[in-house]
Amino acid sequence: MTAISLPSLAGNARDLWKRGSASAWLRPPMIFGYVVLAFWIVAAVGVQWIAPYDPIKQVGERLLAPSGTHWFGTDALGRDVFSRTLCGARYSLPIAAVAIVVSVTIGSVLGAVAGYFGGWVDAVIMRIADMTMAFPAILLAMAVAASLGPGLNNALIAIVIVWWPIYARLMRGQVLSIKQREHVESAVAIGASGPRILFRHIVPQSLTPILVNATMDLGQVILLVASLSFLGLGALPPTPEWGAMITDGAKNFYQPWIAAAPGFAMLTIVLAINFIGDGLRDALDVKATRR
Repeated sequence: MTAISLPSLAGNARDLWKRGSASAWLRPPMIFGYVVLAFWIVAAVGVQWIAPYDPIKQVGERLLAPSGTHWFGTDALGRDVFSRTLCGARYSLPIAAVAIVVSVTIGSVLGAVAGYFGGWVDAVIMRIADMTMAFPAILLAMAVAASLGPGLNNALIAIVIVWWPIYARLMRGQVLSIKQREHVESAVAIGASGPRILFRHIVPQSLTPILVNATMDLGQVILLVASLSFLGLGALPPTPEWGAMITDGAKNFYQPWIAAAPGFAMLTIVLAINFIGDGLRDALDVKATRR
């Protein structure tokens, strides 16, 4: 039997990345996504220097319409809506990013273990995942957040509980496919241990769909964080989180700028992330790069 060279596999992966980068990374939608995402990251990191006003304090009269002084007007408490919208990125983006990272980590590890070892381990992990996925994501997140109490930390826990089964099932499917390949059989033949085979020879080759799916899910998680805050299960006043700001806007129907500003912010960031996710999928798609 001819041994499979792991360095050659790594080289093929690098070649695939280079071919994808030349065709997909610089497409106009991708460039738009980079620019918008970079803007919101800068806003989240440096809002204290960028925002023209304190997002918590009253800086003008109540319910002022957009003007040169207050670009997005003021809310019912006289706070600058533009400053609060910029500050909202400091809460929504980190919460969504942490939720995705934790969900990917937990789901990938459990899915890899279930797919490789099978048997009762696979049955237990997958049945727990099935029970979790049997509920609509927003309803289960609401139930968990309501039981834990309002707050962004509890909203984060609720989102992780809802999201990890997605990656568990995805990783399990990848492991079931890859563990039948020749290089894995060669590792088994030379006496490599199960954990070493799993986390050195299988999991690294299973990460491409995980990465693409995580990128696409980031926008959905941002919306889910905002939804929980909109329902009073996320950020607490006076935190300038986008969902909570839309709740304030709903109470002032005839001052649409209060809700329009955070709504437009979520529209741009989710659209940018989806563009980046689509480009990432095209860049790492073997069939697409061969055409």
